[in-house]
This record gives sequence, structure tokens and C-alpha cells, in this order.
Amino acid sequence: LALDKTWQLMTSVIRSIIIHLCTYLLSRVSAMNRVQLLGRVGQDPIMRQVEGKNPVTIFSLATNEMWRTGESEVNQGGEIWHPTLLFLCILGDISQKTTWHRISVFRPGLRDVTYQYVKKGSRIYVEGKIDYGEYTDKNNVRRQATTIIA
Repeated sequence: LALDKTWQLMTSVIRSIIIHLCTYLLSRVSAMNRVQLLGRVGQDPIMRQVEGKNPVTIFSLATNEMWRTGESEVNQGGEIWHPTLLFLCILGDISQKTTWHRISVFRPGLRDVTYQYVKKGSRIYVEGKIDYGEYTDKNNVRRQATTIIA
């Protein structure tokens, strides 16, 4: 009985500490903008420098999503199938979506390493934040661009 009371007291204290810690953290962090991507590089990185601004390394990254869209009918005729074919049919129809991301690297050390070593087809992990911007194209049309700042 004493052990049970001690356990209840300990869990109550720990719960209280966690609640206070979460409340404190939430009061200090008003928002979060964080992205994690794992994909393949679409082109060799390029380095650009606009006059009066720091250089930036830019490349594209492809990420893929795959999902099962429905049930396929398996072995309707009663014939015996190879186990691999049977497994693929049980999965149903597989759909895939590729999303392209524009990655910009401004930090000097990371920018230079990215430019020098990252190549088209490389599988890499990118962590950064989403940036929404606008620019005017060569036809004087305002465009919106989404970029991941790594």
C-alpha cells in the first residue's frame, strides 16, 4: 500500500513538472517553421550572387510519396501464381507523386560544401524553413516562389 501511494505521488509530481515545462516552452516559442526533406537532387547546384548580396547555392530536390489506391482482384481464375506476383497484386494499385522543391543555401560553410560536393542524382537530407517570396519575371509579371532555406 505504501509503495502504491509513493508511485501515485511520483507520477503526480512528474506530470506536474511536464505540464509546467510544456507551458513554459509554449510561452517562449510563438511559432515554428521547420522542414525536413529526404530526396534526390534534380540538377547540379549553381551558385549565384546578386550585387550587394551574399552568394547563394541553389538546387532542386525531388521527394516521392507512394500510396495504395485500392484493392486488386487476386487470382480470380484459380490458377497458381508466383509468390512475388501474388504479393504485388495483394498490395493493390500503387500511386506515386513526385514533388519538386527549390533549395537555397546561404550559410557560408554549408553553401560552399553543397556547391562543391552535391551532384545531380545524389540522395540527400535537407533541413530548413519554408520561405514564400515574390519576384518580377522578365515579362514584368509578378510571380510567387516557395523556397526551402537550408
